[in-house]
Amino acid sequence: QLQLVESGGGLVQPGGSLRLSCAASGFTLDYYAIGWFRQAPGKEREGVSCISSSGGDTNYADSVKGRFTISRDNAKNTVYLHMSSLKPEDTAVYYCAADRGHYCSGFSLYEVDYWGQGTQVTVSS
Repeated sequence: QLQLVESGGGLVQPGGSLRLSCAASGFTLDYYAIGWFRQAPGKEREGVSCISSSGGDTNYADSVKGRFTISRDNAKNTVYLHMSSLKPEDTAVYYCAADRGHYCSGFSLYEVDYWGQGTQVTVSS
């Protein structure tokens, strides 16, 4: 079965850090651009960050720039989103997605071939 599985979400205090992981099962991520998206209650899903298949191109939404870092380890078939200086407004379900087109469309993807199931991130004191 071809799927993406996110992990690493949880409850964290404002100013804290979390690292999300996106692992592929049934296919290799080497040829895919990977995007992270999030959806807060009552809001539409929005792009957060994207990394090209080579890892040479990374992009971030203005709201997370300087606080979030996207990276990939193709040997582990996994992409990461390291989040620091977290704010309550970062609270959302975070999803990863894969596009076999190799390249990012800014901090998003041109199209999505696979979605993960999401992981909850809650930033609260």
